[in-house]
Amino acid sequence: MNKAKLFALSQYPLPHHLLSRITGRLAECRLVWLKNLLITRFIKHFKVDMSEAQQPDPTAYANFNEFFTRPLKEGAREITADPQKLASPADGSISELGSLEHGRVLQAKGMHYSLTRLLGGNSEKAQPFMGGSFATIYLSPKDYHRVHMPVDATLQETLYVPGRIFSVNQATADNVPGLFARNERLVCFFETPAGPMAMILVGAMIVAGIETVWDGQVTPPVREVKLKDFTDPEPIVLDKGQEMGRFKLGSTVILVFGPDAVQWREDLQNGTQVRLGEALAELAG
Repeated sequence: MNKAKLFALSQYPLPHHLLSRITGRLAECRLVWLKNLLITRFIKHFKVDMSEAQQPDPTAYANFNEFFTRPLKEGAREITADPQKLASPADGSISELGSLEHGRVLQAKGMHYSLTRLLGGNSEKAQPFMGGSFATIYLSPKDYHRVHMPVDATLQETLYVPGRIFSVNQATADNVPGLFARNERLVCFFETPAGPMAMILVGAMIVAGIETVWDGQVTPPVREVKLKDFTDPEPIVLDKGQEMGRFKLGSTVILVFGPDAVQWREDLQNGTQVRLGEALAELAG
């Protein structure tokens, strides 16, 4: 048995949520010596580029979470201005992307999972995306962990889906069936110039929370499916490039579109590094 499969199998018996709660408390710790130790060791281990941060001094952050969700300095990323281009919502690497065939999403070579299950098990929510396309973007520990809008959009609903929180990396993607449809996640449904779009923010082991700019921290609440309507009284409209959420540690963003809505760049494939704002696809029309 190879190391990757052994690592994936070791995830099953772990107390995922307990470990994440412990990590979350540690990440909020304001003891100066401890938070500085955590931050500086993290920067060294993962080779984080602090020159891009609005605050490059690691010791200036109040706690680890403030460091991890650090904003970039102005001009560090350029958002593609072409209205026909879909921008990358985050720094990271392409895990997989392509078409949604028979309602299935490609997780890794030879392994697929259900789109309906990813979107909370509601076939009505999944129907507009059948025959469409998707892109999965993995954010590594060294990456900028705020998530931005890939296109102008109006928020319709959010759906919090509780679940396990396996680590998310190539080893688990290759060896844990239905990984992204198993993990805790927040599904955000938008209306865009290219039609309906779902942005799924997937949690992972030791992810202490997922936040949105319109609703604050949405995980971990009471662990039950929760649908929220944002169409009344005033719609929430977000511009391309505007921040929409952030991870307190972790993880993965999945974009889902309807049929013929976007055409992905031909050079994008598993492992391709992308940066916030760069063009990933051409919008239909």
